[in-house]
Amino acid sequence: MGAGVGPRPERRPVNGPPAPVPRTPAPSWPGVPVPGDLVLVDGRASVQFAGDRALWLRVTSVDDTPTYYGWVWLTGYSIDLATGNALARREVFVQIAGLQIQRRKTDSPSLRNVAPVMRRRGV
Repeated sequence: MGAGVGPRPERRPVNGPPAPVPRTPAPSWPGVPVPGDLVLVDGRASVQFAGDRALWLRVTSVDDTPTYYGWVWLTGYSIDLATGNALARREVFVQIAGLQIQRRKTDSPSLRNVAPVMRRRGV
């Protein structure tokens, strides 16, 4: 045994990998949109979207990473309200209190972007 090296620590028997820690879902803050919501992001949510830079965002995900109190990262697609089509994928950092949310209606699914089904006989 070398100088300055103490006794070897006892080894504990290994019975397998440690049990996984169950992940608790992120707390749902009041006013935070959920995926599927249509949100108006304007100057009240963040100064970078003031005036004519406001956009409608169809939320695809809400980041649960802790940020400043009252702020949240949203990922989604900016929407052209005239056609209802997605324009570009965006990730924005906004104040929850400044968001204007239109909740997705769950009673009737939207079929606007679904192509008609054409059935043909097999070849």
